[in-house]
Amino acid sequence: MSERGGESVDTGISEVLRRDASLDRVTSRTKPWDLVVIGGGATGVGVALDATTRGLSVLLIERFDFGKGTSSRSTKLVHGGVRYLQQGNVTLVRDALRERTRLRENAPHLVHDLPFLIPCRNRWQRFYYGVGLKLYDLLAQKNTFGRSHAVSAAEARRLVPVLQPAQASGGVVYHDGQFDDARLLITMARTAASHGACLANYVAAQGLTKDRQGNIVGVSLLDALTGETMEVKSRCVVNAAGPFCDEVRHLDDPQAKSLVATSQGVHLVLPREFFPGDVALIIPKTSDGRVLFLIPWHDRVVVGTTDTSIPEPVTEPIPQPQEIRFLLETTAAYLTRAPQIDDVLSLFTGIRPLVRDDRSSRTASLSRDHRIEVSSSGLITITGGKWTTVRKMSEDCVDSAIRSAGLDAGRCQTDRLRMNGWRAEPPAGVDALDWRAVYGTDSERLDAIESESAEFAEPLDPRLPFRGSDVVWATRYEMAQTIEDVLARRTRALLLDARASIEMAPRVARLMANELGHDEDWCLQQVESFRELAAHYLPPAAGRAS
Repeated sequence: MSERGGESVDTGISEVLRRDASLDRVTSRTKPWDLVVIGGGATGVGVALDATTRGLSVLLIERFDFGKGTSSRSTKLVHGGVRYLQQGNVTLVRDALRERTRLRENAPHLVHDLPFLIPCRNRWQRFYYGVGLKLYDLLAQKNTFGRSHAVSAAEARRLVPVLQPAQASGGVVYHDGQFDDARLLITMARTAASHGACLANYVAAQGLTKDRQGNIVGVSLLDALTGETMEVKSRCVVNAAGPFCDEVRHLDDPQAKSLVATSQGVHLVLPREFFPGDVALIIPKTSDGRVLFLIPWHDRVVVGTTDTSIPEPVTEPIPQPQEIRFLLETTAAYLTRAPQIDDVLSLFTGIRPLVRDDRSSRTASLSRDHRIEVSSSGLITITGGKWTTVRKMSEDCVDSAIRSAGLDAGRCQTDRLRMNGWRAEPPAGVDALDWRAVYGTDSERLDAIESESAEFAEPLDPRLPFRGSDVVWATRYEMAQTIEDVLARRTRALLLDARASIEMAPRVARLMANELGHDEDWCLQQVESFRELAAHYLPPAAGRAS
């Protein structure tokens, strides 16, 4: 079995993501890494976690921040996919349901059971969805989630009091998982670090180094924060760049045919008063052929999503007016109080890296399954898939790397691997849906941070649950480098209330500057950059006003 990086790992900080320590490991290492992973989203971090727990030496680089793109902008569901069952993709649903259970067992502080109501207008719909969801239950082997059952019209209105009576003469309740995507991602990254992986954000792959036979033997790197360049050697390189994986493939072969078709999905976030209660709502058939979810999340309600084909991926996708209108109009048809654009607290947009199929022009019809491709030079590209199946995708990818590069590794360990902060139940007095619960056992360490200074215990804004300690923790232990890192991904302030996040940005900058040793000019530049970014998350009228 390969050494874990060929050097000792300081167990005193092994679960901490420290950028300076990671870069020191990169520049001081002379031996090849077993695996260099390009891309710090769910798939890339999943691959790094799988590989390092098998004993391989792993370097992961991300040109922006971990989860900057798709992985932090999902619908926040760990699910088999009711729509995929309707499409007849039983294999994908079965695998996703199995992974749903494993994910909950590995990170119970981040994944929990959530009931969903499908409103039905007649007995036929109740029968149709009821039978389909019994199959859904049947496919969920070793299921740890609730079972589906039919409900009367009165029970449907009790579960979702704001549901338009005309939309339901009854319904079917089923169960799926809910999670905080960015928090799970950073927890996976810290878990990978605790097993010896080296991870660094704001480091980009500039080129691939090849030997005389044309085989990839290394990667040229650029530190995006300092401009420093580096060269690393590797026995195998994995391209897990999500929607941007074709860019990496073109570093290997400029003539490579595009592998990915991209679409964007928009979500809007509303105050909880529009959708109180603890049961989510699924609208099973919308005008664009998708399903629509209304989901309670961190004391807000998330409405989504759309599926709009876009010509190429962009770093910061922007919701289109017709997408916003579609979400508001569809939601209004089902709720007793119709939300207006001014009610929207935030809008967030993610890009799906779908495996291209030249036979179909509709991204909504493309498979959500994953694909692994090995080029003639040895570059392994993994794309497609969904958050729920990331663990299995990563296992398949590392298996491919072991075969392709002849790596000496043990069997996969992630099917039963407790994530950092693992806690089966929140402590007394803390609800599983409270913000602090996402830290698991690490919440006690945040309490210790708050004991250092009264400022660290103070709320950043009365509209949101975040405190100074969240900023300090993210900066010290989770490699946060910018205000955006903290407010978009380490906390979820930007997604939950864009206006509030803009107002708290100056204070966040000061707290981060004290930790990182930056000056006032850095704070001013960071605040300005964040305000420009946050404008994309504001509803259109508010965005223009800002």
